Amino acid sequence: MLSIAFALGYVARINLPLLNLPAQPDPFLDYVPTLVLHVAVIIGMLYLSRLYHLPRAISRIDHARKVIGVLTVGSLMVYGLQAILFNNTIFAVDYPRALLFYVWIFSMVFTVIGREIQQSLRYRLRERGLGRDNLVIVGNGKIAREIARKITTNAALGYNPVGVVVNGKTRTRANIFAIPVIGVYQDLPTLIDQFAVDQVVIALPDAQRAEIVELISLCQRGRVDIKIYPDMFAYMAGDLSVDDLSGTPLLTVRDIAMRGWRLSLKRGMDIIGAGFGLIFLSPFMLLTAAAMRLESEGPVFYTQERMGLDGKPFHMVKFRTMRPDAEVGGPGWTVKDDPRVTRIGSFMRRTNWDEIPQLINVLLGEMSLVGPRPERPVYVLQFRERIPRYMERHREKSGMTGWAQVNGLRGDTSIAERTEYDLWYVENWSLWLDFKIIIRTVWSTLLRRSKNAY
Repeated sequence: MLSIAFALGYVARINLPLLNLPAQPDPFLDYVPTLVLHVAVIIGMLYLSRLYHLPRAISRIDHARKVIGVLTVGSLMVYGLQAILFNNTIFAVDYPRALLFYVWIFSMVFTVIGREIQQSLRYRLRERGLGRDNLVIVGNGKIAREIARKITTNAALGYNPVGVVVNGKTRTRANIFAIPVIGVYQDLPTLIDQFAVDQVVIALPDAQRAEIVELISLCQRGRVDIKIYPDMFAYMAGDLSVDDLSGTPLLTVRDIAMRGWRLSLKRGMDIIGAGFGLIFLSPFMLLTAAAMRLESEGPVFYTQERMGLDGKPFHMVKFRTMRPDAEVGGPGWTVKDDPRVTRIGSFMRRTNWDEIPQLINVLLGEMSLVGPRPERPVYVLQFRERIPRYMERHREKSGMTGWAQVNGLRGDTSIAERTEYDLWYVENWSLWLDFKIIIRTVWSTLLRRSKNAY
């Protein structure tokens, strides 16, 4: 892909009149040494950046960002090394900035596309049963069941779960998400040999250190990979930092990300995004309003009280998707094939178009482009009583889309699980995370991958 990109960059420099072209450009063969240097340097940097050590599941957006960063630095390094290494040699050639620009652009496009094709091929082969690793899960608690659920519902991860191993004193069901219980801790050495196990996942976050050490020793056979789900402190301290309090060191394991300049940066992105969105989408919003009035009587917009920042209510604006008398009998969740939804309303819900007027709320500062989705006060009063830390999600502004939504938790889904995703977002916010969520939202909407969108 890098070689093709370099060749296309050379052709583009000659045929695309974006940048000045010399009267007599050097022939392509003179650039072959520079091409070899370009490929070698970038492949070396990709390797050193561990971009040939791909995890089983990786965000396409995060992966593309890392690759583009390496390609940018690598292309600039080649530009400098070419002048240092080839000057006054038979390989000396003029490497103009215009050619560098085109090679850089094509390298990013083709490398990202090539890696996406390779990753898609890996996933498809795993779904067909090729290249899978035999895996054993140790434990039968909440974490073990969650790991079992993810493995059994996502064949692209490339695992073949052969069984679950539990404590000999624990009574459990015969199967955990269709994975059979095949033995107890002491059976691990025999089971690893019997089932040709490649990986063991120890899902015991509350286990004592001595117990974990014993389990690891039981699993150390052959070339078995051992993975351990961290305990709660290790999980919180995964990104720890050390502060100094007058000579006393303190470990920071939890730091609210959204404050100070970060808050101003997020607000600036909201104003720019909402402003441009309202300007460029206004013709389509006008057409939507006309279509709604042709189908049914009633207002174009629908406002509903939601709970936002610090638990303060505000009126969220949406396109009306239901009949005017939809809530005569009281509020309720929207279900699949809901008879209250109009025909154009059904289309807007499937495509998330009914959410676009919330750009007005964003511009007014009542909402953000990204954040926990706001709920109605009547539901918040119910959730706060039975879901721990539920109200902590209101420490930040509500969003048009959010981390829970792009992970499939929208509509009539688990509120407890949705809350966990919302709290993770609040405590791990970054501008890049917001960009990634927006890109994933747009991509899922265009490909109609939004679950529970009705």
